[in-house]
Amino acid sequence: MGYFIRRLLATLPVMAVVAVVVFMLIHLSPGDPAALIAGDLATEEDILKLRETLGLNQPLWQQFMTWLSRLATGDLGTSIFTNVPVTELLAQRLEPTVSIAVFTMALTLLLAVPLGTVAAYRAGSWVDRLVMLFAVFSFSVPVFLVGYLLIFAFAMNLGWFPVQGYVPLADGVGPWLQSLALPCVNLALVYIALVTRMTRATVLEVLHEDYIRTARAKGLGVLSVLVHALRNAAIPIATTVGVGIALLIGGVVVTETVFAIPGVGRLVIDAVQRHDYPVIQSVLLISAGVYVLINLLIDLSYRLFDPRIQY
Repeated sequence: MGYFIRRLLATLPVMAVVAVVVFMLIHLSPGDPAALIAGDLATEEDILKLRETLGLNQPLWQQFMTWLSRLATGDLGTSIFTNVPVTELLAQRLEPTVSIAVFTMALTLLLAVPLGTVAAYRAGSWVDRLVMLFAVFSFSVPVFLVGYLLIFAFAMNLGWFPVQGYVPLADGVGPWLQSLALPCVNLALVYIALVTRMTRATVLEVLHEDYIRTARAKGLGVLSVLVHALRNAAIPIATTVGVGIALLIGGVVVTETVFAIPGVGRLVIDAVQRHDYPVIQSVLLISAGVYVLINLLIDLSYRLFDPRIQY
């Protein structure tokens, strides 16, 4: 518990740096939200008044301190364009994004770990070559291109799944899963390739250890040997999953755009196009916080795989 608290406190400086960088990058980028809201027919005086109303005429340090003080109270601010609190916007968009992320990682672990383990056990065989060919292909083809191919094949031609959109869980489990199938498969292919290759490399290394040879010499079954080897190779695999979660944050944005899913990724795209500062700042800061927290949990999980690790 002490280690967890120390690591959690150590993330505070990281989040502070992220907050400063995010704020400066957004506010120093070209574009004026006041001009976009005012429209093409607005005069310079109208734009200046609107900037004053939005607080954009204040010095950057003052705007930053105002934002920071609101964050300290749990207030993420209000969208400049919709005049809706950012927390409410995130609550409206959270279900699709969380559903895609959870199903994507579940699909990745269910397929990638067995594929990588089998490829390592049959190293050099046609099975190994086929798995590695699939991994290289999945990792090389852009996510948006795979998405359009999936839509063309399984939605437009076969009609098995909806072309675009998202069905909430409240409308039924079946329609909900149907709307998630193509986006999750599209997004999972990259992470399946990443985790499969890491699993193969680590399990293959473990299979050449002396204790594995001893287990085989004692007549231990193939499945028991592979399970034992996989447990000893779990730490690098868990680390790769943590890296995959970081990539997942960017991948969700592309996937939600291709499949027209009203999630947090689409919210970010719309906010960037409108220069909606409060929304962009809040989403990026929360994403960084989630990534740091998940990697902390992965670090803590190492002891489950190897009891010799002490914190």
